[in-house]
Amino acid sequence: MSLSSRDRLTIGELAARSGNATSALRYYEEIGLIRAERTAGGQRRYRRATLRRLAFVRAAQRIGLSLEEVRDALAHLPVDHVPSSADWSRVARAWQQRIDAQIAELQQLKEQLGGCVGCGCLSLSRCGLYNPGDRAAGQGPGARYLLGDRPPAG
Repeated sequence: MSLSSRDRLTIGELAARSGNATSALRYYEEIGLIRAERTAGGQRRYRRATLRRLAFVRAAQRIGLSLEEVRDALAHLPVDHVPSSADWSRVARAWQQRIDAQIAELQQLKEQLGGCVGCGCLSLSRCGLYNPGDRAAGQGPGARYLLGDRPPAG
């Protein structure tokens, strides 16, 4: 089946419709998130279904998934036709565990954040009384207790 010119978008049209910069579209193509066909003159043409893939990328980024995770998921979807609802459901099921873990992390952050805002030193549990000498720094860089490390007993 041959696609009509109406079913193919230039990079500018795809950018306008998807809300992505053309540079982002080129990068997404480079890393395998989307695919373009080339005209005889070397210009990119994207199938209209690419808009769905880009909406998927945007949604995944909004919930904190990496482009690598997105690429892995998109690799399980057909590129020659619009994915079915069953195709999308398989991808969604594969992400459930990842999303549930992220929700748990956000809940923990929500519960702990109020105690850390006052001191400004995110490697402290609540204050110097709970982390004398900044012992959390010995567990690595960053906000150790917010990252899930537990304060040492004692």
